[in-house]
Amino acid sequence: MAGVSGSAQADRGQRRASFQRARSHETKRDLVQAAMALWRTKGYATTTIADICAAAGVSKALFYFYFPRKEDVLFEVGVMSTQSAHRAIHKLLQGPYEIEAVIAAALTAFERSMARNPKELVIETILEGYRHEHRILAEGGPPDVDADMFGELFTRATADGKLPADMNDEDITHLAYLAQTMVSEGARHWAAGAFGTRPFAEVVTSGITTLIDGYRHRKP
Repeated sequence: MAGVSGSAQADRGQRRASFQRARSHETKRDLVQAAMALWRTKGYATTTIADICAAAGVSKALFYFYFPRKEDVLFEVGVMSTQSAHRAIHKLLQGPYEIEAVIAAALTAFERSMARNPKELVIETILEGYRHEHRILAEGGPPDVDADMFGELFTRATADGKLPADMNDEDITHLAYLAQTMVSEGARHWAAGAFGTRPFAEVVTSGITTLIDGYRHRKP
């Protein structure tokens, strides 16, 4: 009986921990969504942490548990957009694929997400991503894996012979980083109106494709 009781307690403990993780994720998501809604109507600069807490129905103490600064919410928005594009890539890799088509599809989804927000908010999000990266580098920390949109695609493409077989992990990581930088810079320029009427996905896919071709034709 003691063994059964102990097993039941462990099971209840696991369920409670799972529930707490789910609630934690939900609270963090609610804060991000509240912030986004306010930024779209009030603007980023004039929205305070108190505004966000009131809209999400949480205390400031709970806000600071998840986000040390308002800017960290902004960074989370960028991470969520990157993760959404990565999920699109992951899904497309479940069947036959071509690298360029996968990139175009992922960036089209990314563009739809950006288009829902004011252009100045897109620019602020990109700039906060750069500041976050600089802080990590200054502290000597590892790269932020949540910001990796293309690593899985390029790793898979190398294994499938769609990229040069002599590409090692360092090459793949570098290629993914360069492609991600092109997405960030492309988003910033798109939001500033530098692309005119050309779609973001079209311009940036073309640039990343050219980058990939350079790797395909590089000399040994």
